[in-house]
Amino acid sequence: MKITEIRIHLMGEERLKAFASVTFDDSFVVRNMKVVEGAKGVFLCMPSRKLPDGTHKDMVHPINQEFRQYLEENILKAYNEELAKNPNGAAKPTTEAAAEEPAKAE
Repeated sequence: MKITEIRIHLMGEERLKAFASVTFDDSFVVRNMKVVEGAKGVFLCMPSRKLPDGTHKDMVHPINQEFRQYLEENILKAYNEELAKNPNGAAKPTTEAAAEEPAKAE
């Protein structure tokens, strides 16, 4: 299984640095992976849902360590490239978000 596209949406928050969407073999996409700042640097979190007891359960996850490493290396590389383009780490407003914002009077 090959990664054919990675999209990074920078968040610029204290711990949550970005969301990633990854397309595999031009056929299957996984959205809402998170790039999170931890004590030892940034790492990748799988999409999860909150259970009634307050814990979280991954919705998808790699089956073996080799694929986890392949996935994390590629997503973190794309994250660092996106961060280099936008050093502030804040998400660029989309045209939809910009259209929703009221015009500022000067």
